[in-house]
Amino acid sequence: MVKLHDTAVRNERVVLVGLIYGKQEERLVTDYLDELEFLADTAGAEVWERFTQRLPNPHPATFVGSGKLQEILDFVTVHEIDSVIFDDELSATQLRNIEKVISCKILDRTNLILDIFARRAQTAHAKTQVELAQYQYLLPRLTRMWTHLERQQGGIGMRGPGETQIETDKRIILDKISLLKSDLARIDKQMAVQRKNRGNMVRVALVGYTNVGKSTIMNMVSKSEVFAENKLFATLDTTVRKVAVGNLPFLLTDTVGFIRKLPHHLVESFKSTLDETREADLLIHVVDISHPGFEEQIEVVNKTLSDIGASDKPMIYLFNKIDAFSHQPKEEDDLSPVTKENWSLEEWKSSWMARESGQAVFISARQMINIPEFKRMLYEEVKKIHVTRFPFNDFLYPNFED
Repeated sequence: MVKLHDTAVRNERVVLVGLIYGKQEERLVTDYLDELEFLADTAGAEVWERFTQRLPNPHPATFVGSGKLQEILDFVTVHEIDSVIFDDELSATQLRNIEKVISCKILDRTNLILDIFARRAQTAHAKTQVELAQYQYLLPRLTRMWTHLERQQGGIGMRGPGETQIETDKRIILDKISLLKSDLARIDKQMAVQRKNRGNMVRVALVGYTNVGKSTIMNMVSKSEVFAENKLFATLDTTVRKVAVGNLPFLLTDTVGFIRKLPHHLVESFKSTLDETREADLLIHVVDISHPGFEEQIEVVNKTLSDIGASDKPMIYLFNKIDAFSHQPKEEDDLSPVTKENWSLEEWKSSWMARESGQAVFISARQMINIPEFKRMLYEEVKKIHVTRFPFNDFLYPNFED
C-alpha cells in the first residue's frame, strides 16, 4: 500500500517485465505474465502495464536491452509507478544496474513469491521457513543494498584489517541463517516423531499447482475447515486430518502448492513440509482443468515431485473445476487441424483415461460433481495399500458405498 497525503492509501502500482527466449512462443510468455500478475494481485499490487522483449538470452547487465529499459523508465515516470517486477530471478549486478536507470523499487519473481510467503505464514514453523529462505535470497544481494556504506571502519584503536559494512552484515546474516537452520532442524525432528507416531496408517497427500483447489477438496473429504481462497499460496502450513472413506480410515494431508520457477531457497527451507509428500503412500495430484496451461502445470508438479524424491508414488489425477472448463468447438467448414483448444471435456477424459501414468477422475469440488466417483476410486486405491498392512479377511473390505 502507498499513502496519499497521509490520509488515504492506494494499491501499489507495478509493471511487469518478461522475456521471450529464442523460439519460445509468445503465448507461453503471456501465460507466465498472467501468473505473475496473479502473484502481484495476491501481494496487494495493481498491475498497470506489461513489457515483453524477444532476446536469445537475458542481457547480462540489465536483463532487457537498453531501448526496452528506457521504454519502461518513460512509463514509470509518467504514471508514477511504485515497482517494476521481472518474471525471472535477477542477479545482484542486474538489480544494481536497473536501479541506476529506474529510480523505483525493482523486484524479481523470487522476491515477490518470498513476500507472499511471508504474508501468508501463520505458524512459527512456516514463519521460520520463510525467514530462512529470505535471508538465503538476500545474502548474495547485499552489495546493491549497502553501496553507500562500503567504507572501512577506522579511527583511534581501530587500525588493522578492519571490516566493511557489507562484511559485517554478511556475517550477521550468516549467523542468522545458521540459527534458523538449527531451529528448523529441531522442528524437523519433532515433526518426524509425529509422523512416526502415526503408526501404520495409510497416508494420502494432496499435491498440485497452487490455487487448483486442494484445500477445498481437503475440506470436502475431511469435513474440516482448512482456509481456502482464490489466491496463490493461500495455504502454507501442512494440515493433516484423520478421515475415513467407506470403512477405511487414513491420514489426509494438504500441502503447499507448487509453482513454476519455484525459488530453490523455498524448496530447501520447506523440507519438513515436503517430507509429508515424500512419506505419503498415495498422492492425489489435483489439476485445475479450466486453466489453459494445465498440462504444463502438471509437468511442473511432476518435476518438483521428482526433485524431492516422491515421483514413484501411486497417484490419482484429480481433474478439478470441470464446471469452469471451456473449449472452442470447431466450425463445420473449418478445415484447419484440430488442436487441444478444440477438445471437449469428453475428449480430454478419453485421453487421460487411456494413459498409464495413473488413475484419473474429473470432478467439481465446489459444485459437488462426480464426488462419489472420486471417493470410490480413492477407496479402492487406499484399500490396495491397507490390505498389505492389515491382511484381514476380505469381508472386512466391502465394496464402496457413498
